[in-house]
Amino acid sequence: MWQKEASSLSDRVVLAYSGGLDTSVGIGWLKDATGKEVIALAVDVGQGGEDMDDIRQRALDCGAVEAVVVDAKDEFANDFVMPALKANALYQKRYPLVSALSRPVIAKHLARVALELGADTVSHGCTGKGNDQVRFEAAVAALAPSLTSIAPIRDLALTRDKAIIYAEEHGLPIKQSKKNPYSIDKNVWGRTVETGALEDPWNAPGDDVWEYTDDPAKGLPAEDVTITFERGIPVAIDGKAVTPLEAIQVLNTRAGAHGVGRVDIIEDRLVGIKSREVYEVPAAQTLINAHEELENLVLERDLGRYKRKVEADWANLIYDGLWYSDLKRSMDAFMDHTQEHVSGDIRVRLQSGVAMVTGRKSTESLYDFDLATYDTGDTFDQSHAKGFIELWSLPSKISAKRNQGK
Repeated sequence: MWQKEASSLSDRVVLAYSGGLDTSVGIGWLKDATGKEVIALAVDVGQGGEDMDDIRQRALDCGAVEAVVVDAKDEFANDFVMPALKANALYQKRYPLVSALSRPVIAKHLARVALELGADTVSHGCTGKGNDQVRFEAAVAALAPSLTSIAPIRDLALTRDKAIIYAEEHGLPIKQSKKNPYSIDKNVWGRTVETGALEDPWNAPGDDVWEYTDDPAKGLPAEDVTITFERGIPVAIDGKAVTPLEAIQVLNTRAGAHGVGRVDIIEDRLVGIKSREVYEVPAAQTLINAHEELENLVLERDLGRYKRKVEADWANLIYDGLWYSDLKRSMDAFMDHTQEHVSGDIRVRLQSGVAMVTGRKSTESLYDFDLATYDTGDTFDQSHAKGFIELWSLPSKISAKRNQGK
């Protein structure tokens, strides 16, 4: 997508910077190992936590020649999460692609900043056994094929113990507290937790795993929330207009308070290994449940059946890091077309870890009460059913006669 003449590139590298130990040490580590000036890029996708200005200053204090901060929260919600919602995207039928959706937007800005500031290389803090290395580098390759990607942890053997020693020896402004037993990634669409005690698939997640959700066993009184969609996009919560980002934020709070969105799965990674992953996705689970039920109300039967097949392929593409592929763009065109009539209101009851749809209405509805009712006034002509069944079962009947003859 983006090109830059090789002759204009300087000896600089742009690092996707989180503000944590590994990427903070990675600034000096990259400079020492490659001789390149390091530019730090921090992208806000709704992960919360530290102030982005503090993260920017830490990057400069750790030796970055420049530090760029991008507020991509609305962009992430509008351009990356909403297409996933239209596709009801769940990898292995349960994971709403929390990290997989954030990587292409971060990679987009990584490539853009690299070209704008005259860098010939980009970098990230991924290991060699995870999915994110593929997602970052495949996205950069699709957007700016002239750029080279490098990963300090994978390519330069930067381990955590080496990182701690390096930070101490160089007096880097990184607070070292008791090591968190988990590896955590989060954004506004959800939170992922792995490693530590979770690496044993028999161990149940402890209370210290959760942040976005309260214990569903608290038994809060049931709460109803009405979500209004227009062409597959949430535009109002309980009648109040919201942006996609605001819809996600509101439902993270309201559904999370009821313990909605806890997911614990064995996941098939792109690199070929199985991994135990725990996710917190209160808004994602609530919105997907509501969106699917609205589609059930307004989509013609065969389109709905076919879309469910395509949804799995769409989710696999995103999980595998192919956001910027031609196939994904073509599938997006199909998804957008399916949303033409996906407008209406869905009522969801939040209670004890469950987001259950309890009501639906739409001016685009294909539900005909007079056809569906069993009471007086039924307009469905049941006399047609006998002939329909005879024709429908005719191939099976002919096949059965042949088999009985043998």
